[in-house]
Amino acid sequence: MEKKKKLIVCPHCFQTLTLTLILILHFPHFSSSSSLDSDLVALLAFKTLADSSNNLLSWNTSSSPTPCFAWRGVSCVQGRVSRLVLEDLSLSGESLAPLANLSELRVLSLKDNLLSGSIPDFSSLIALKLLFLSNNSLSGLIPPSLGSLSRLYRLDLSSNDLSGPIPLALNRLPRLLTLRLDSNRLTGPISGLVLPSLQDLNLSSNALTGVVPQSLASFSAAVFAGNPGLCGPPLASSCRTAASAAAPVPPAAAVISSSPGSKPEGIPSPMDEHHRRAGMSRAAVIAIVAGDFAALLVVSGLLFLYFWRKFTSKTRSHLQEGEKIVYSSSPYCSAGGATAGGFERGRMVFFEEGKRFELEDLLRASAEMLGKGGYGTAYKAVLDDGSVVAVKRLRDAPSTIGKREFEQQMEILGRLRHPNLVFLKAYYYARDEKLLVYDYMPGGNLFSLLHGNRGPGRMPVEWGVRMRVALGAARGLAHIHGASRSPRLAHGNVKSTNILLDKTGAARLADFGLALLGPAATARSGGYRPPEAPADGRRPWSSQRGDVYSFGVVLLELLTGRTASDAGDLPRWVQSVVREEWTAEVFDLELMRCRGIEEEMVAMLQVALGCTATSPDQRPKISQVVRMIEEIRCGGDPNASVSPTIESDSVSDSVSEDAPAL
Repeated sequence: MEKKKKLIVCPHCFQTLTLTLILILHFPHFSSSSSLDSDLVALLAFKTLADSSNNLLSWNTSSSPTPCFAWRGVSCVQGRVSRLVLEDLSLSGESLAPLANLSELRVLSLKDNLLSGSIPDFSSLIALKLLFLSNNSLSGLIPPSLGSLSRLYRLDLSSNDLSGPIPLALNRLPRLLTLRLDSNRLTGPISGLVLPSLQDLNLSSNALTGVVPQSLASFSAAVFAGNPGLCGPPLASSCRTAASAAAPVPPAAAVISSSPGSKPEGIPSPMDEHHRRAGMSRAAVIAIVAGDFAALLVVSGLLFLYFWRKFTSKTRSHLQEGEKIVYSSSPYCSAGGATAGGFERGRMVFFEEGKRFELEDLLRASAEMLGKGGYGTAYKAVLDDGSVVAVKRLRDAPSTIGKREFEQQMEILGRLRHPNLVFLKAYYYARDEKLLVYDYMPGGNLFSLLHGNRGPGRMPVEWGVRMRVALGAARGLAHIHGASRSPRLAHGNVKSTNILLDKTGAARLADFGLALLGPAATARSGGYRPPEAPADGRRPWSSQRGDVYSFGVVLLELLTGRTASDAGDLPRWVQSVVREEWTAEVFDLELMRCRGIEEEMVAMLQVALGCTATSPDQRPKISQVVRMIEEIRCGGDPNASVSPTIESDSVSDSVSEDAPAL
């Protein structure tokens, strides 16, 4: 007799299927094979299940037959639903299942609603990058199928009623930056979690147990608070007690008998040790003593060397602390024009009225090295009256540069004044010492802002900040190029370390015009060198078209978050990615927190690729670049303060998915 097969029916799946069939019968055009039509069916099925409060009135096929126009919370890319952001709309019920059919969905945020039931299998959403379901009443397990969403950046399931373990399938998410599972009823260990890209983590207020893994120990203790069963750094509770209590009994202890005269096998008794020592030869004793003495001598010698080196280095450090910007001070302290040693005494030349100082004031100033560049070493100098200047020491500049040639170039640079340039205040010239004095920029440089302290706890640099820096630097470069000089003046060394930030956060170009003083040791390196620049770097070289290329590389740094040398050749890497129609993959992950910037990022990417064209004639002029960036910014305030901040995690005011392909 043939067994009757049991039909297992999922009531919610049956309900969804019924709604879908009803929609197809009532709207015949839905039965089309069009992918957008299938998205429409899924959205209407979700609305029927979830919108008991009737907050989605705009989801009406009679007034708007396609969801891509005027439907609340819905956005489309290339004719498919790509974003669904419905926050705090009192959506309810076990209604998530239809959304699994939105196969091109990139952002799904349903936070702060009343949704219940389990999280469905979303493995079909292969394009999903952001998933926010926090502050609902979802229950059941976290589905391991989430581990198949290889493009997922943010996952927030906090403040629900989820239970069970955290699935190790999440380790298959190489790009995951945010994982928030706090305020649930999750149990089990977390020792197996390995998420190397993670920047934002919260597992607090659960029932997790075991040791915090080393891969997560860099996060603060608050991340793991409210889990009494967790131990180990960064938590105050130690795991040693628990580990020792659970440690297995040594095999030797297991054979101890109740007889007082018995001893564990394999453990020598004091009497055995005595007999062993008594049988030791006299020669062996002498050898041991001699060996101990030799070891003592070696250790003493090492300690002596250690403390001697520490003492001498301390002495050198004291000398370095007192070291001034100009090391060979004695030749410049005489009253005459030339010293007995043949050194020429120079003079300080200032370009503006106001407070002035002499070389001796710089000699007395406390100096802090800011960094070494291709044309010398930069110092922060605090003068006796408390004023602060930046001094670039060109000691390594070729001594063959004539005084007249040097002074002519300084006169040109000293007259350049623009809000986006670092002013040259003064210079000092002698045959063996050349100093340039600039305004000090307290905000650091763009390289440090973009690439410094990447990892947990870093303050992301938002899109508006990057745009203001790009526009300011472009305006400064345009002023240099527009200066009426013959031959045409160029910066010669545009790179992110030469874009400084003043106290208001405005971008200012530094080190301009120094390329003509001589070839720099590191100039044109690190990925900024245009293809037409001399490869050997043995002669001075600069050009305005070359500046545009280098500035394009800086724009790519702002867009990708990569350093100019990360990919070997950053412009070529970006072009290869764009050719494969994966344009969104080039953008910095930190920009995923921003909203509504997709078109601006793509437009800026087009500007950057135009600037980095291989042929100099195909590159735009920097004045054209300024106009293009101004148009992209749509009349934003270019003088706004640059201060990187972290916005809230609400998709509605902070998060954006990737940009459409070019």
